[in-house]
Amino acid sequence: MPRRKAAPPAEDQSAESAPHLAFDPAEFSARLAHWFKHNARDLPWRNIRDPYATWLSEIMLQQTRVATVIERYVEFLERFPTVTALAEAEEADVLALWSGLGYYRRARMLHRGAQFVLREFDGKLPRTSHELRTLPGVGDYTAAAIASIAFRERIAAIDGNVERVINRVLGWPEDRSTKARAALQQVAQSLVPPLLSPRSKANPPGDHNQAMMELGATVCTPRSPLCLQCPVVEFCQTRGEHITAPRAKQKSRTVAYLLAIRKRGTSTEVLLHKRDAQQSLMANMLELPPLPMEAVAEREPTLRLRHSITDTSYYVQIFTESAPGVPPHHDPDVIDEYHDELVVATPDDHVDSSELLPQIAASAEALQWHNTKLLALLPLTGLARKALQRSGVMLVPRPTLAGLPPLE
Repeated sequence: MPRRKAAPPAEDQSAESAPHLAFDPAEFSARLAHWFKHNARDLPWRNIRDPYATWLSEIMLQQTRVATVIERYVEFLERFPTVTALAEAEEADVLALWSGLGYYRRARMLHRGAQFVLREFDGKLPRTSHELRTLPGVGDYTAAAIASIAFRERIAAIDGNVERVINRVLGWPEDRSTKARAALQQVAQSLVPPLLSPRSKANPPGDHNQAMMELGATVCTPRSPLCLQCPVVEFCQTRGEHITAPRAKQKSRTVAYLLAIRKRGTSTEVLLHKRDAQQSLMANMLELPPLPMEAVAEREPTLRLRHSITDTSYYVQIFTESAPGVPPHHDPDVIDEYHDELVVATPDDHVDSSELLPQIAASAEALQWHNTKLLALLPLTGLARKALQRSGVMLVPRPTLAGLPPLE
């Protein structure tokens, strides 16, 4: 088969004129489908017939690793198994279950979206990408993914993985311009196979979109792609990494928090700070009380860890107050997948609450003591959850496969 590059998206190329492809789109899709059938990862949101569960998985997977989502997806469906259950829940309960996934606006929009579906669509998700786009927090990609996977609509769902696959196949550099994205959309749409029959249970459009994402996630990776394992390598004009735009440099910041614990009868409580409702990030979420860096300049933290939020890498220092009857509890063998530096405290490292509590960088009204046994039910920030688990104050939940929606 002749290998000829598709024309790059020129400045005068309109959205209506798709670039010519040097290969047969049907053959491309057929090879991809065969590969996906035999190599797809076994993920809990695949091979289901529940549009709500598909919607949930697509929202959770935005900018979050699959391994992280799997456990939380199962827990979320167990707690909120239907659109109605989610719509009728309190936002704080939704945020509590979302804690640790980050990008909490997704949880709020999902909750509001469920309420919108209950109010405007009688509790049933719209069946077309156009109507799905009216839901809070649902953009073009999410609408297309849900419509194709749950309702078999022939529409391309383009995320970062799919963009990378198409750019490499066509030999295009990364280009974020409107015209380039329109050209890429045209190509992606031309590759989506049609339904075999309206009565058929097969779902070529939905399977194709999942296969494209799977290929980008497992084979056509951003760095060191596995080209020899690619089912469509014969059509590829790049065969390796393509030209990408330079990424913004990750910012770094050092922050400090107080871990204050007290005994109340037989219960153990931890002091938490509720973030302001007007915060642009993690509004109304609970975190450890923040400390000004100057207040701890000469002290050694009991715990150090790293935590990333959007484009900032935080170097976090946790200072533990000394509280009678509550010894520090650390597990020096627990290191997470990001290789956090774990520093185990000694009694000499502890600070007196009378010294640091007055210096907390938060309003007194936003500070509350919470029972440590109920922390899993609270809307904790991801950093707070990580710090509480690293310090042994909060148990790390064991994964469970209960609560998955049944196959039809």
